Amino acid sequence: MKFKPLGRSGVLVSELCFGTMSFGGDADDATSAAMYKACRDAGINFFDCADQYNKGRSEEILGALIEGHRDELVITTKCFNPMGEDINARGTSRRHVVRAVEASLKRLRTDRVDVLFLHQFDTRTPIEESMRALEDVVSAGKVLYPAVSNYSAWQTQTAIDIQDRHGWARLQVIQPMYNLVKRQAEVEILPMAEANGVGVIPYSPGAAGLLSGKYSGDANGRLKTNKMYEARYGETWMFEVADRYVAFCRDRGLNPVSTAVAWVGAHPAVTAPIIGARNVEQLRDSLAAVDVDMPAALRAEIAALSRTPPPATDRSEEIKPATA
Repeated sequence: MKFKPLGRSGVLVSELCFGTMSFGGDADDATSAAMYKACRDAGINFFDCADQYNKGRSEEILGALIEGHRDELVITTKCFNPMGEDINARGTSRRHVVRAVEASLKRLRTDRVDVLFLHQFDTRTPIEESMRALEDVVSAGKVLYPAVSNYSAWQTQTAIDIQDRHGWARLQVIQPMYNLVKRQAEVEILPMAEANGVGVIPYSPGAAGLLSGKYSGDANGRLKTNKMYEARYGETWMFEVADRYVAFCRDRGLNPVSTAVAWVGAHPAVTAPIIGARNVEQLRDSLAAVDVDMPAALRAEIAALSRTPPPATDRSEEIKPATA
């Protein structure tokens, strides 16, 4: 396991981050503990969570697992989504962010989180107010590094500019969706992160299992039963890309899951892809991504199997072919 700088924080994190969304949901306590051990045995020191995951249960399980060696780990969590019936128990207002962090610290059994993501952009709250909320929890020592997830490039850049103008703690990490069939981040988000020295930990590198090959033919799974994933990955061309990709991997003796994670991790802007699983067996292929050699030529070959997103200016005629 290699380690990379997390933004400009000076903190080193493993080249893979484990996402704990399955803890307390698809994975019970025992299975969660087994996956956590497998990650630690593999050298992972970076764990991603959110208050919303299984209504706080994911944080509770992670909190119990990290006891005794908390200082060896980099722990993230997120806030934004509703955590109760109260109309204000959501969003990124200063009121909710402060309360959400306090609740997360209790569930995680820690005195601080290393990284706090605002889980989504809050259209109801002015962005300056949300950045002030991050500054409040950082100043209080409850959060070390502010971060955002699912923000567009302009929203992220606006946030950074506000922080710089006020002398507030700067965003150190972003968390976009990024994989072979979801490549919009390449257009502006990833270049913006590189320009600002911001770390990037993309989620869904395997496209929710689409790139594993298990959805070939009439196979069922959450892409066909979960409305969110069906909307995200339901287009016919995505399944066609997945079929081409899986065939490509098989022809070259590559594991599709390991290679999908390695492909994301090989982008120069990416710090660590977030891997997830429902059990240890499923986790093994993602952990094996660190053993996949991903030179530029191979990465370009794989990228060519999918659609290249148009440039931000829409001047597609100016796209230059990738060179080995």
